[in-house]
Amino acid sequence: MNAIFEQINGLLGSIFFFDIFFGVVDGSSMPFIVAWLIAGGVYLTFRFGFINARMFIHAFQIITGKYKTADDVGEITPFQSLTTALSATVGLGNIAGVAIAIAIGGPGATFWMIVAGFFGMTLKFTEVTLAQIYREKRPDGRIMGGAMQYLSKGLAAKGHSKLGKALAALFAILAIGGSLGAGNAFQTSQAMGVLTERIPFFAQYPIVFGLVLATIVGFVIIGGIKRIAKTAEKIVPLMVFVYLLASLWILFVNAAMVPEAIVTIIREAFSPTAAAGGLIGVLVQGFKRAAFSSEAGIGSAAIVHSTAAVKYPVRQGMVALYEPFIDTIVICTMTALVIVTTGVYAVDGEFANLVASKQGAALTAAAYGTVISWFPVILSFSIVLFAFSTMIAWSYYGERAWTYLFGEKYTLVFKLIFVAFTVMASVTSASTLLEFSDLLILAMALPNLIGLYMLQGDVKENLTEYLKKRKSGELDKECIDKGVCIEPG
Repeated sequence: MNAIFEQINGLLGSIFFFDIFFGVVDGSSMPFIVAWLIAGGVYLTFRFGFINARMFIHAFQIITGKYKTADDVGEITPFQSLTTALSATVGLGNIAGVAIAIAIGGPGATFWMIVAGFFGMTLKFTEVTLAQIYREKRPDGRIMGGAMQYLSKGLAAKGHSKLGKALAALFAILAIGGSLGAGNAFQTSQAMGVLTERIPFFAQYPIVFGLVLATIVGFVIIGGIKRIAKTAEKIVPLMVFVYLLASLWILFVNAAMVPEAIVTIIREAFSPTAAAGGLIGVLVQGFKRAAFSSEAGIGSAAIVHSTAAVKYPVRQGMVALYEPFIDTIVICTMTALVIVTTGVYAVDGEFANLVASKQGAALTAAAYGTVISWFPVILSFSIVLFAFSTMIAWSYYGERAWTYLFGEKYTLVFKLIFVAFTVMASVTSASTLLEFSDLLILAMALPNLIGLYMLQGDVKENLTEYLKKRKSGELDKECIDKGVCIEPG
């Protein structure tokens, strides 16, 4: 099985990850797809006037329900769509991914993760707004949205029908692969890696863990988006609270080392160690792990956000701003500070075997265990929950992409394949799955960002109109709170 994944990795790597420096810059390489994400995030942030910062408070008001109206149309609430999308991103990307980034690129990778998260907020706003603009209600009442829709319908409206269909099909294929890889196999592998530290039985019989997890996942995903959203709405806030509380306690205990950790992160972001591969190497690691963590620019979360009940497309786009902020800027930074202050990432240290095997989840658990001896037990089971929540969200992304290609009547086929991948991943190496996951997830950015560039005018038009209504007070007149309109001021 490992040999098959390695062959796929080699093929995808040669297509999407070629070095844009072509080996000219000594000792450094910049994968095309990473440069593609950086350029998109920076450009759109300036294009929309730093929407990620100036609409931050307004977005929170939308999440809390202040701007709910009688004209909202969708399958789930904006908050449910946010928690479902977060369930796909808040998890092993923040726990395992950060540890892996620091192990490979050094502490400086954290700085570039935060930068990527900031620009990623705008990417999320753009793709989610487009998903709302071009979503489609199917005959069965379900909503089809996301990059498949705005690539096919949006580009067709611009006179590029054939290009749009080709890009939508490519995105759907990559989304299915990403769902099975990063959204399933990687989650299963990392969860099993950390759980076997606590339950040796699973180390001896890994397929048993795969079968148990597959059964639970199958029960939830067969119920569709409403069951997935309700499950995520309950699991995600609790998981985030427990994880952040433990992180804050460890940083409080290690308070004297926090300033030095911050200095180390900033210093090595611009003057990294040779092992990190130079400045470009550490930057690439930061952006790769940020993309895997927040999925900004990937187009995946736009699928679930398209089902949210809102009146204005940009309103849900603003809700999506909080995803990269929460999972990358807040949670990833917390995790990184814990790892750096505890020093578990050292390649010649006590946990060198975990660093070498890229068992990021187990490495993070070890970091927390240096201060809270019993917390790795709780974290181990929390990681399983994080993996589970990510899997159910990604199952929906993959299922919608599958449906786009093959039709509604074949959705069960995909769900069965998804469950089978869970079992298969329990007997595949973590290193191979990490590379496979990176390739598929980041490759989705290629067709997605083409769509964002070509359709940015639609977003700008919707945003301008919305901001005019907000300034005039019209939005406040439309709001309802338990059926009572809120007057301006």
